Amino acid sequence: MKKYSQNPTSTDKVMQNSNIYKEITLRPQTVQFFIDELPLLLLCPIGLVYGGMENVPLAPVATLFAIPLSLMLVYRLIYLKRIRYRIGSEQLTAEHGVFQRSIGYIELYRVVDFHEHQTLLQQIFGLKTVTILSMDRTTPKLDLTGLPKRTDIVELIRERVEFNKQRKEIYEITNH
Repeated sequence: MKKYSQNPTSTDKVMQNSNIYKEITLRPQTVQFFIDELPLLLLCPIGLVYGGMENVPLAPVATLFAIPLSLMLVYRLIYLKRIRYRIGSEQLTAEHGVFQRSIGYIELYRVVDFHEHQTLLQQIFGLKTVTILSMDRTTPKLDLTGLPKRTDIVELIRERVEFNKQRKEIYEITNH
């Protein structure tokens, strides 16, 4: 552990404060599943009802399609419920997957822009999608979907991005 003199340098202060931000974990709201899968959610019950009718042409075919669609919906719900977005003091991570888990990392100092978007159904249910654009080669664009609208994610991440850019002495050069 480094011992500090009476007057620590600004670099020492920044290094001392690099862990001042607590890690925040965000998850998409379950309502996002219903927004994303609305057409299939309407189609499956219709197929099952139609398939259960006697003396109706193609009834077995309707049942044949409704069962795999229902299984696909269950998988997509589980997939959505297992998504985790973590905003740490230096990195943003996106973890997803059911049978095979993947974690994408974005160094916060590489983030260059943000965008918030709401579909009509997201507006009705108070959700939003936040898009993060970065100079990261593997993850230049990351969509954080199904987040509550009342949570100011952009400001929270922007503050951490600025802190990390100052800490690493990275400055943006613009040409106007």
